[in-house]
Amino acid sequence: MTRDLHEQRPKLPDSEKLTVNLGFVDLGHIDLLVRDGFYANRADFIRTAVRNQIERQGDAVKQSVVRKQLRLGLSHYTRQTLEAARDSGTPIHIQVLGLASIALNVTPELARAAIASVEVLGAFQASPAVKAALADRTN
Repeated sequence: MTRDLHEQRPKLPDSEKLTVNLGFVDLGHIDLLVRDGFYANRADFIRTAVRNQIERQGDAVKQSVVRKQLRLGLSHYTRQTLEAARDSGTPIHIQVLGLASIALNVTPELARAAIASVEVLGAFQASPAVKAALADRTN
């Protein structure tokens, strides 16, 4: 029987939960717009407002991404990728705007040997042991 050689990755969430404190009047305005059918719910309004602000600042965001040399979107680092970086003597600088994840089968020792720095604007997913091993390299 042929075994599937592809690494099995757990399903990653496509969002992260935030808590926002709003004044009562602002909250009332949101509830009015939801009640009148402009938005499905409060979260829909807040997501739309955030996207609109990001779009408004689009040029500044693009310039900052280029200047800081950030990868956009989802970046997954496998054990094989990190072993290759370690073996070549060229440690990886993880610079991501979005989600950076490190495979669950990566040991803390491999992570320290293969990753020089971690800068993630968004979410960083790795085992607690790998996160602890990289704590002094994480911005």
